[in-house]
Amino acid sequence: MRGWLLVVLLVLTACSAPTDGGVDGPPWGLRVDYQLGGAYEPADGVTGVVRDRTDPPAPGLWSACYVNAFQTQPGSDEVPQDLQLRTPDGQRVEDPDWPGEFLLDISTPQLRARVAELVGSWVDGCAADGFDAVEPDNLDSWTRSDGLLTRADAEAMTRLLVDRAHAAGLDIAQKNAAELDGAALGLDYAVTEQCQVHDECDVYTDAYGDRVIEVEYTDDAFAEACAARGDRVAVQRRDLDVSVPGSEGYTSRFCS
Repeated sequence: MRGWLLVVLLVLTACSAPTDGGVDGPPWGLRVDYQLGGAYEPADGVTGVVRDRTDPPAPGLWSACYVNAFQTQPGSDEVPQDLQLRTPDGQRVEDPDWPGEFLLDISTPQLRARVAELVGSWVDGCAADGFDAVEPDNLDSWTRSDGLLTRADAEAMTRLLVDRAHAAGLDIAQKNAAELDGAALGLDYAVTEQCQVHDECDVYTDAYGDRVIEVEYTDDAFAEACAARGDRVAVQRRDLDVSVPGSEGYTSRFCS
């Protein structure tokens, strides 16, 4: 009798054990609404949201907060002037594709510690508000620094943010930056924009399995992404402005 009981227990344990490195599927499901342009009521069937840190999490849904961790927000004065990267002649280094976003200076351990304390306070705020995870943007800002920052600077900064997020009880994402081995740096999942267009999706799924949130901005890329992995990872078609319903150009679709 004891032998049969042991067999039953072993079978039940094997059947219920999570797969994929101890994670039984992504906690956010397959319909994550990328709501960076403003929070709004999730549509029926949405299983998770990503919102700016200034917005609240979605009640009852997995929620990640967006933090611009390596650049300033346009019009914001939250980052002290001496933490903003400058050229040898004293000019702030601006993101060429996003006017008004200036790169943070993470070029020394002392500066990284100060940036980590500032950004870490935002991360702590996300945790206090009830978010489940954080998405730190612009991990790849060193590639736009005209050589003033290095990949090693970005990796060292990322490790500090990983420690801060985990201490706050939050998962932390690799946001784009396919050049980085984010999993080796301690990142927990990926948020990727246009990986189908840039032929980078395998980089993220190889590193994180189904713990990937993919956003595409064209119909063709969205259709290709859905066909390739829409049954395994969260894929959404969004408009470039990630606008709110009722706005001109608002687009939000999920794989069927």
